[in-house]
Amino acid sequence: MIPSDEDIRALHEKYAPTPEAFESVYRHCVIVCEIAEQLVPHSPEPVDMALVRAGCLLHDLGVYRLYRDGAVDYGQYIRHGVLGHEILREEGFPEELCRFCSCHTGMGVTRADVTRQALPIPVADYVPATPEELLVMYADKFHSKSTPPTFVSPETYAARVARFGDDKVARFHHLRETLGDPALAPLAARHDQKIV
Repeated sequence: MIPSDEDIRALHEKYAPTPEAFESVYRHCVIVCEIAEQLVPHSPEPVDMALVRAGCLLHDLGVYRLYRDGAVDYGQYIRHGVLGHEILREEGFPEELCRFCSCHTGMGVTRADVTRQALPIPVADYVPATPEELLVMYADKFHSKSTPPTFVSPETYAARVARFGDDKVARFHHLRETLGDPALAPLAARHDQKIV
């Protein structure tokens, strides 16, 4: 049960609290999909491209539930994956799709991460378990919904993730070796955004 691009866009429109929120989140999801499409040929395991596409377009749906007075509550941002999982479950989607929301954050959030950092989410492992989930998580690292939105170079992301531990950096480097680096310059030019 993979929803169409039109059905996914309608979900974004349903949950976006403002047109600006829709533009930020939905555009990011589309860009992450474009990045993932570059990476799919490098996957060492077969992947379902339709599932990857849906996962990319759905992964940040939970961000809409964090908008307060027109802005994202970044103090609660870690919750957006769990919130997106809840939205998709409430909408009747299978777990296979819901997990794209809850398992794309950082380099995966483990039960130990939740406990050690006292994160405001249920204690569980939020780690990609399929090649499709892994591709969506990895592709997401190369674009930011910041103001203004930017593409994120591999070197910048590696520096950012270092604050969460050497294991996260090692996982990112392993994914770079396995899946490669996306060609960000053409995408940045097409979307008129900078690479940081």
